[in-house]
Amino acid sequence: MGAQSLLVACGVLALCLALTRATNPGFVVRITQAGLDYAHQHGITVLEKELAQLKLPDISGDFRIRHVGKVYYEISRLDLRSFNLPYSRISLVPNVGLQVSISNAFAELDGNWRIKLYFIRDHGSFDLKVENVYIKISLKLGSDAAGKPTVDTSDCSTRISKVRVHFSGKFGWLYNLFHSAIESRFRKILESKVCEMVATSVRNNLHPYVQTLPVTARIDAMAGIDYSLVAPPTATAQSLDADLKGEFFSLAHRSAVPFPPLPLAFPPDHDRMVYFGASSYFFNTASFTYHAAGALVFEITDSTIPKGVDLHLNTTTFSAFIPQLEKMYPDMPMKLRLSTPSAPFLNIGPEGLSLKPVVDIQAYAILPNTSLVPLFLLSLTSNVSAVVDVKSGHIVGSLKVGRMKLSVKNSDVGTFQVRMLQSIMNIFTSSILLPRLNARLEQGFPLPLPDRITLSNILVRFHQNFLLLGADVHYQPRGR
Repeated sequence: MGAQSLLVACGVLALCLALTRATNPGFVVRITQAGLDYAHQHGITVLEKELAQLKLPDISGDFRIRHVGKVYYEISRLDLRSFNLPYSRISLVPNVGLQVSISNAFAELDGNWRIKLYFIRDHGSFDLKVENVYIKISLKLGSDAAGKPTVDTSDCSTRISKVRVHFSGKFGWLYNLFHSAIESRFRKILESKVCEMVATSVRNNLHPYVQTLPVTARIDAMAGIDYSLVAPPTATAQSLDADLKGEFFSLAHRSAVPFPPLPLAFPPDHDRMVYFGASSYFFNTASFTYHAAGALVFEITDSTIPKGVDLHLNTTTFSAFIPQLEKMYPDMPMKLRLSTPSAPFLNIGPEGLSLKPVVDIQAYAILPNTSLVPLFLLSLTSNVSAVVDVKSGHIVGSLKVGRMKLSVKNSDVGTFQVRMLQSIMNIFTSSILLPRLNARLEQGFPLPLPDRITLSNILVRFHQNFLLLGADVHYQPRGR
């Protein structure tokens, strides 16, 4: 019985851990009301143009005039000249999605008419004005099997309050008898056609556009970022939130990350159109991936030392600190191999972003036959801080190394005072290693942005376990 209870307890614990991993995102995108309003402006512009291209069917029918007879009519060649949406707004519907409300819309169209009453036949043109059009659109947000966002029209209603028709022709008394029937049919047709066009526009324009949000972003030849949704986007009273996996992965072989993402306590900021929450998990999976790929290994030889550094990497230089080197390996070039025994982990808190990496420095003498002879192995630890910014839709950064501490892990040349090497290792780190790392970080990592979006008015804030980036957006339509 005890064993069964233990198994159940282990199963429950495993399930809880799995759920934690599934529900905690590594990266969060928040679109505020200001961001939705901006997107809404562009969406309404597109919808207005498409409604102006509505194709309306010909209308024909008949009606009876008391004591006169049956009148046959035909309305054809309907041409919608304009459809204007002057007032509209987008609203968040918590736990449901989005709602677009359009009021006081109006449209104008013209066409041809033809009537027949016994021996009376006439034809001509007409103008029709549609006023006080009210449209309500409900948008449902979701995600597909690949983790891309989806959007669809869950409901649409159109109400037209006023339709006015003006006929040109000789028999004005006759037109006045059947214009109300014509107006009623126009109203019904337009109300259904508008919602058909809305659904088509969402399906053909809005949905394909939100699908341009990258699910994966290739970084270089070794790694990519998984930006797939871990759950459908969620509407709250103040914002639209999307939880993304936010995980770096190896392009050669994807393996499970051995640590879970932590929950993010997103602040109630709403000054910018969009916010990005990049968790410590996001950055640490980058470290884990590049370390596993062997990318955190750096080799320094004399040829890699910048010209401005008055220092040579050879046993003659190091014999000033380790005298026995000159006797054992006189005037021979050296190589330093820097590597991390484990992936360095980054910490994010209100005070900033920092890490304390441990670096192994293996020194070699290069013999005349180019073979390598190990000299000594040092361990270097240092406090490293980072500066973060956003440029061209990429998270970019630079590292600053604080005071370093050296210790000897192994020596093949006898004992020596490691503190004597402090100054020379400072030079190698600040002049060679750090510029290499910062050059890569300056290239940055792409943010999950849909097509033709640029960011401005960048805000950078540090919170517990995550970096908060805020920005306003600019959308560039095609053909501009």
